[in-house]
Amino acid sequence: MDIGTLRGLGTILVVVAFIAIVLWAYSGKRKKSFDEAANLPFADEPEAKKHDEEASRSKK
Repeated sequence: MDIGTLRGLGTILVVVAFIAIVLWAYSGKRKKSFDEAANLPFADEPEAKKHDEEASRSKK
């Protein structure tokens, strides 16, 4: 095997891996978990909420 063949096989391997990742990411089975992950920044953190409530009580 020469270097050209190895490079060709490497390219094919990378393309196949890329296609597999794209299919995994866009599969319908993953939609629910991706939607939940997308909303994580907007979720209330219990500790932060508790801290905010205590701060507002101390101001009164």
